[in-house]
Order: sequence, then C-alpha cells, then structure tokens
Amino acid sequence: MDTQRRELAARFVESHREGCFLLPNAWDAGSARVLEAAGFPAVATTSAGIAFSLGRADHDYGGGRVDRATMLDRIRDIAAGVRIPVSADLEDGYGESPETVAETISLTLGAGAAGGNIEDFTGDRAQPLYDPKLAADRIRAAREAVDAAGEPFVLVGRTDVLLTGGPLDEAVRRANAYLAAGADCAFVPGAADAATIGTLVRELDGPLNVVMGLTGSALSLADLRDLGVRRVTVGGSIARAMYAQLLDAARELADRGTFSYAEHQLSQTDLNELFRR
Repeated sequence: MDTQRRELAARFVESHREGCFLLPNAWDAGSARVLEAAGFPAVATTSAGIAFSLGRADHDYGGGRVDRATMLDRIRDIAAGVRIPVSADLEDGYGESPETVAETISLTLGAGAAGGNIEDFTGDRAQPLYDPKLAADRIRAAREAVDAAGEPFVLVGRTDVLLTGGPLDEAVRRANAYLAAGADCAFVPGAADAATIGTLVRELDGPLNVVMGLTGSALSLADLRDLGVRRVTVGGSIARAMYAQLLDAARELADRGTFSYAEHQLSQTDLNELFRR
C-alpha cells in the first residue's frame, strides 16, 4: 500500500470511532467511480451486485456463488479504479476454517482494500449459520491476519441471524462475540426499524453498521444518526434498482418496440468525462 492510500485507509479506520456516515456499495469500477464523483469519501463493494453482474446468485442456498478468486479480481479492479478507500464484502471468507478466512483477509489487503466483512452465513439450509464458537474463531483469525499485515483495515463482523429468521437476542450475542474477537464494527443486516436498531445500539459493545435499501424503511440517515448507528451501507440495492431499469427497458423494447427508456440516460459525453483520468 503506497503512502497516500495508507493515509486514506487510516482515515477510513478513524471514521468508525465516532459519528455516523454513509458507505454506498459498488459492483464494478464504473459504479465505484460514479459514487466517488458524487463526493463519497469511501465505498464498499456488494457481493450481490457483483454476482448479478456475472449472472450469478448471491446469498442463497444450494451453491453456485461467486468464488474467491473472481471476487478478489473485482475488488482489485474497484480499488484500482478509485482514489478513495474500498471496503470489501467478503461473504463468509470463502471457506469454513479460520485459516481460510485469514488467507482471504491477507489476499484482500493485497487487492488494495481498506476494510472487509466476514459473515456467519453458511449457505447450507440445514445449518444456515456457523457454530457460534467457530464463527468467533473465524473473526479472531481475520483480526490476526490484519494485525500481521500492519496496514490500516476495518474488520467487520457480520451476523445474519435476522436474515435467517433468528431472534434479536441471538444477533446481539453473536455480534458482541465478534467484537470481542477483534472486529472493529458489527454488522446486523435485517435490522431496519427504529426499535430493533435502537436495541442493537444499546446492547452492542462497539460500532454498528446497518444496511438500508433491503426494505422500504422510512428511516433517513439523520434518523439513523440519532439512533446512534455508526455506519450505513446500502448493500445491493443500487445494483437492483439499476437492474429494474434494465428490465423495464427490455420489456419496453420487446413488448412495445418503443424507446422512451432512453429519455433518462446519461450522455456519452458526460460518461466519458466522468471516467476519463
């Protein structure tokens, strides 16, 4: 990591100490560049958006998810395409063992990322979450890999208890275990209402990341700040919104043979200017 990127990564680490900020999610270098141009000081990746861009499923049962090498290639492209820190969605670390998770973190640092999530979702319908002790050991191994590298990096421990239908108290227990194991921030997707988020903020022993855009939550960034949330991401929601526009355009072309979808496009000149370095 060069000096400038190291300074930006260190600033990204510090941004998790206090306040509340929005970290939007990109799925390729172009979308990351658009978010950078909008003024965001950092971006995250979205495994969902990346998977969809490759015609693959994400966060699903039955296998077929994007493999580690492919995901790291995309993370590398995104990190190289912007001048701001990038936090990587690393799913479950691409393997069950703590050793594999540690290796994934090391490779992610090598790809230029300044942060990353490790989740406890297994993709196995019979046992959708890793055993709590193993899940904490996986975070601990990730922390050791970060410390061994000596580079600024925000390690996020994510629990998918709520997404898999589990109770809030289990989400709190797991998130606190991940913080105790060395995560810098806890991430509990599925928490979208004020009561649930407020409980998490009170019960967790560290910063909380929530994801907006999974549902039609009316909470704003200001509301989340008032609740005490530290970091807000949007997951694959921007990518899904763009795919909705693609589907609408495809249906218009196929069903009506008209071209009104083009009224809302960005011009070639504007995009060339945006992407020109």
